Amino acid sequence: MTFVLGLTGSIGMGKSATAAIFREFGVPVHDADAAVHALYRGRAAPLIEKAFPGTVRDGIVDRARLGAAVLDDPARMRELETIVHPLVREEEERFLAFVSPSGLAVLDIPLLFETGGEARCDAVVTVTAPASVQRQRVLARPGMTEEKFNAILARQMPDSEKRARAHFLVDTGRGFPSAEAQVRAILACLAGRPGRVRRRVEL
Repeated sequence: MTFVLGLTGSIGMGKSATAAIFREFGVPVHDADAAVHALYRGRAAPLIEKAFPGTVRDGIVDRARLGAAVLDDPARMRELETIVHPLVREEEERFLAFVSPSGLAVLDIPLLFETGGEARCDAVVTVTAPASVQRQRVLARPGMTEEKFNAILARQMPDSEKRARAHFLVDTGRGFPSAEAQVRAILACLAGRPGRVRRRVEL
């Protein structure tokens, strides 16, 4: 069976960069965010337009309009998730079907713990960094505001809880050369491992 490694982390922690490191080491990675982007340009668009009229333009979901419709409304956000999450799961299953049964695959899912996705994984890596580093990274993004940042954080499990629930940690606050070494150590630990990791592994 393919060993499925979940990869998660809150906004600004360096999860995407860590996923890129796994790819550099030859590990196939399924990017849930990229899948959502593709769905917003495809089969999710008519479903979202039906539920959230005026959020689709020229057959493509306008993320700014959709964000304005759901960001401060938990009930509407849940409604959106009931549309999108099953479609993303289908894409994930297609991805895993093409991975070598004896290999390792990474599922890059920002809301892994929040959606119960860890149950589909044999181990979980949480990408973390000091809160000050996270804040600096996020607020440097174009169009980001304190209000948006705080709203996003409110949807995400606290970093401390994600760290506590993870089997492995990658701390990007020490720089990405260090993160690369941490990923290499994780892969070395998992080499030849027959099944699910049951407890936290300190590297």
